[in-house]
Amino acid sequence: MGNSLFHLCAASLTVMLAFHIYQLRENPLDLAALGVVQIVPALSLAFHAGDVADRRGRRGLVLLCFLALTALTLALAITSAAGVVTVTLILIAGFLSATVRTYENPANVGLEAQIIPRNHILKAVPMVATAARVADMVGPVMMGFIWAWGGPGATYGAMGGLLAIASLIVLSRIPPKAVVEVSVQLPPLQRVREGWSYVWNNQVLFGSMLLDLCAVFFGGAAALLPIFATDILEAGPEGFGLLRSAIAAGTFAAAVISIYAMPAVRAGLALHLIVAGFGLSMMVFALSEVFWLSMAMLFLAGICDGFSMVIRHAILRLASPEHMRGRIAAVRMIFVASSNELGSVQSGTMASLIGPVRAVLVGGTLTVAVALVIAGWMPLLRRLNLLEYRVDTNPKRAGE
Repeated sequence: MGNSLFHLCAASLTVMLAFHIYQLRENPLDLAALGVVQIVPALSLAFHAGDVADRRGRRGLVLLCFLALTALTLALAITSAAGVVTVTLILIAGFLSATVRTYENPANVGLEAQIIPRNHILKAVPMVATAARVADMVGPVMMGFIWAWGGPGATYGAMGGLLAIASLIVLSRIPPKAVVEVSVQLPPLQRVREGWSYVWNNQVLFGSMLLDLCAVFFGGAAALLPIFATDILEAGPEGFGLLRSAIAAGTFAAAVISIYAMPAVRAGLALHLIVAGFGLSMMVFALSEVFWLSMAMLFLAGICDGFSMVIRHAILRLASPEHMRGRIAAVRMIFVASSNELGSVQSGTMASLIGPVRAVLVGGTLTVAVALVIAGWMPLLRRLNLLEYRVDTNPKRAGE
């Protein structure tokens, strides 16, 4: 419950900060600046955050991050009510909130592993993913209504209140956990290198992260949806909203279905087929000039993304040694941050050079090609059975 509330508020804060900064001056460059300051912590501090999560009490780190975001949202509520919010202040708030999330993610991944028994992972992971997806979907909508009713001060205040409740839940419901013992005392940079090397030499971990990065980088069309909705499908702002909701609805549906039908036995093959299916759906979407078909393809893409998310989450849990869990989660966070931001840049650049239809069509084709290449390159991932897979603490053997 506490984790879901944190996800709800973190997702809402990202959206509402963007809305707030644009409302101040109506300058698109302010949105770009906000995106830059929010990606910097994930790319620059992730490895340190993962190292800290492996050497400190994860429950304490999670609680500290919850409290830090609570303080930040309450500070925004006070400054908004006083009418002293500036673009610079929002940029600082965006950087600080992204920094908090950078440290919260590896600690939370490690804490989740200490709470959920290993034999319950395949049942628990879809539920955790579903709760997170619901929070990500509901949060911005709920805060948007609060903003319309009471303005930014009330919105940030509501976030602060929910985050305070989340902090109390962690404090009262989760007992302190033992600090994981790192087997070898190494210098900080060498500890970071150890985590990255383990991922690099593990086909299951590295391959699943690479599949996700390439699918989002090449196949993601979210950044171009305004162009498709306006110029190609002629659906206007209402159609744009429906297209965005189709992706979210598909992701949510897959997360719910996976609670009852997790593709565990042939998880590796399923992951490759899902990524290829994502690319194919993007290819059909690019060629479609019929609104209902475009919505159906985005819904299918969302289903593929949802199943991929659940399988990759399970892989992260099963393939990560306890003493490296935070550092491995940090590597994944860099993959995710890079794919989301760089994917938008790639889509916009390609659309400007060859047009939006060709850009999405080429991206979908490359996504299918990447799934085929990785399937041949990394057979351990292709043959992965989550019911039989066990952590191999020797990175050389894990990559054979």
